[in-house]
Amino acid sequence: MPTITAQGQTIECAVGANLRQVLLDHGVDLYNGQAKLINCHGIGTCGTCAVAIAGEVSPVNWRDRTRRSLPPHDPNRPLRLACQTQVLGDIQVSKYDGFWGQGESSNW
Repeated sequence: MPTITAQGQTIECAVGANLRQVLLDHGVDLYNGQAKLINCHGIGTCGTCAVAIAGEVSPVNWRDRTRRSLPPHDPNRPLRLACQTQVLGDIQVSKYDGFWGQGESSNW
């Protein structure tokens, strides 16, 4: 089983598990500020679940690529939308500041 390291936790999950759902199920603070209340609930349109990921995950899909190509995101930054990402192996996840997680300072 793959492991996810995020916000000081190590979480096991099934291969192919949705990263957003696993993080939320384990109490990881995925959203910044009011994004906890105002987000698309996993359909890939808001961009507030953007995270940096090191490790093996699914390829970027069109929803992820499209949303991160629009401001305030920068398509050249190595972020992913957790809601559009499946865990394929052990990963480490980092969350940045800013409403959409697009900032430069790491929250965790």
